[in-house]
Amino acid sequence: MVNTLNLWRHGLGTVPDDVWRRAELNVLILADNGLTDLPATIGALRRLTTLDLGHNALASVPDALGQLTGLNGCLYLHDNRLTRLPDALGNLTRLRYLNVGENALTALPAALGRMAGLVELRAQHNRLSTLPEEIGGLRALRELWLRGNAITHLPPSVADLRELRHLELRENALSALPSAVAALPRLRQLDLRSNRLRHLPDWLSRMPALEKLDLRWNEVDPAHPLLAALEHRGCVVLT
Repeated sequence: MVNTLNLWRHGLGTVPDDVWRRAELNVLILADNGLTDLPATIGALRRLTTLDLGHNALASVPDALGQLTGLNGCLYLHDNRLTRLPDALGNLTRLRYLNVGENALTALPAALGRMAGLVELRAQHNRLSTLPEEIGGLRALRELWLRGNAITHLPPSVADLRELRHLELRENALSALPSAVAALPRLRQLDLRSNRLRHLPDWLSRMPALEKLDLRWNEVDPAHPLLAALEHRGCVVLT
């Protein structure tokens, strides 16, 4: 039996102290409550598998989140006011889904690379200019969502994300397609809308699993022979 406490949109402002004594909880939903801070006592909920803190007003989250090593489902931190993430999040090695989108993050911590269980990472609509080199440690990652940042390049270690299927780089500041993307053998969808691309590398046509390439709102020649080659083999190309 899954022990769930759903306090979504209860107008709490502050979480009642008795919640942090519910050591039996597996799922805790605190979304959309106007929360501005969390106590370190959240770390006592060691049986949590999913935690939803989205749609609040958190400017920070405590290091104690890293004590929740039973989290093997989802951690929602999106739509808050976070400017940094604690290194302690790297302790959540079993977590499969992490959403830190819609915050004010200028960087992701290097410790993120220790979260080896991640299958999906969402960091859209922040202020990121790149990713940490340690991102390559996420060997199980299948989806990476980075829309609406200020990304100008990706680290070489992105080439180690060999399970990646979906890469969203929409609405960033890329002037060239990062070469690390060439090494992603299972990448199916690549979203590059609204960047600063003018030229395409030859290796793009040789990506073995690519099924959809979205280049809209870039300055790329739609008659480029590389794009014709991709479409000929069945890839959907949007320009």
